[in-house]
Amino acid sequence: MSGLPENAVERKFPLLQTFKAVAWSFFGVRRSAGYAQDMAKLNPVHVVIAGIVGAGLFVCALVLLVKWVVGSGVAT
Repeated sequence: MSGLPENAVERKFPLLQTFKAVAWSFFGVRRSAGYAQDMAKLNPVHVVIAGIVGAGLFVCALVLLVKWVVGSGVAT
């Protein structure tokens, strides 16, 4: 139906490891062996949640950086 293995949502993988795998994917420096291992162990729901949280943190960091640069007078 959904294209996922039947036990994909029931997989148990530490949340910290999930965030670590998502962080590596943001930078695009994951080896294929590590990627294959993650795909076999990660819970897709946790990956989506970690991706949304990671993207939100990235956007907040960019906004704070821009505010700091504009506030310091370097950008004018």
